[in-house]
Amino acid sequence: MSLLDSLNLHQFTDFLTLDIGIDLGTANSLVYVKGEGIVLIEPSVVALKQGMRVPLAVGSEAKRMLGRTPGNITAVRPMKDGVIADFDITQEMLRYFIRKVKASRKRFPPPIRTRVLVGVPSGITEVERRAVKEAAQQAGAHWIETINEPMAAAIGAGLPVTEPTGSMIIDIGGGTTEVAVISLGGIVVSKSVRVAGDEMDLAIINHIKRKYNLMIGERTAEDIKIRIGSADILAEEKRLKIKGRDLVAGLPRVLEITSEEVREALVEPVAAIVNAVKQTLERCPPELSADLVDVGIVLAGGAAQLRGLDTLLQAETGLPVRLCENPETAVALGTGKTLDSIELLRRLDGLNWER
Repeated sequence: MSLLDSLNLHQFTDFLTLDIGIDLGTANSLVYVKGEGIVLIEPSVVALKQGMRVPLAVGSEAKRMLGRTPGNITAVRPMKDGVIADFDITQEMLRYFIRKVKASRKRFPPPIRTRVLVGVPSGITEVERRAVKEAAQQAGAHWIETINEPMAAAIGAGLPVTEPTGSMIIDIGGGTTEVAVISLGGIVVSKSVRVAGDEMDLAIINHIKRKYNLMIGERTAEDIKIRIGSADILAEEKRLKIKGRDLVAGLPRVLEITSEEVREALVEPVAAIVNAVKQTLERCPPELSADLVDVGIVLAGGAAQLRGLDTLLQAETGLPVRLCENPETAVALGTGKTLDSIELLRRLDGLNWER
């Protein structure tokens, strides 16, 4: 076979291949298609009917059912702390996402194989990593590789990960906070803690339950966090009316809370994130520490948007801290940029993408 024939065959094979990057998050899952960008953002929620394993609803439709289902329907989140908590349901969720992406594409002929790059927490075990790969394969992927979420987030945030200089990323998602210092295409030091957006929501639920004898749901807690939550003192404190069930009377009740008490509720999870950052900096080689004085720290992930978190971290570390341009989509964009660049794929530590 001539070189020209070989190139043509290679191009044709690539044309029949669908390359997908997935940020399989605890709260939300994002899908990136090579050459097209992010095509799907859905909550990582599956609704099931009692006695059946086939999903009744997946994603946004299933999330609307959380806390509102009758006895014969359950809405569950199959991912916990960034890893698979229910293998079968995660597999069904992945299958739904992959099929939805394929169905939305108008390209002809349809792809004959699907390759998937999945972002996973850096602190997961090999058993958990294999579970992610197996779930993707069972969902229809022909080839599957994983990339550590802090690396993907750093690439998505536009950091020079392959350069001989230190870059520090803090990716705060729904289930995990990933802290990493990256240089020359590899993670030099990292820390993964299972404290993130979900723990913040739980802290708010427990605080309101303890202080006011009022029970609120996960969605209400998340709304409180987004609308008036903060990690540091605000220039103008906020107030918000919330609704829940009175634990004494058992009746619905309306209550007004302030951003000060929400900040008080978030002290513990925020402190755990700050400690993870400090522990990572303590283990950082001196040359890379010197780089961080100039370039600072970059925040990514949905929960990194908590008001005042950047200023608090700056005060605690003495380093400049900034939120990346697209914090919620950084990991998915990172998987996509990696898929788009064969040279980048080859230079990243631990990736073995089969052509």
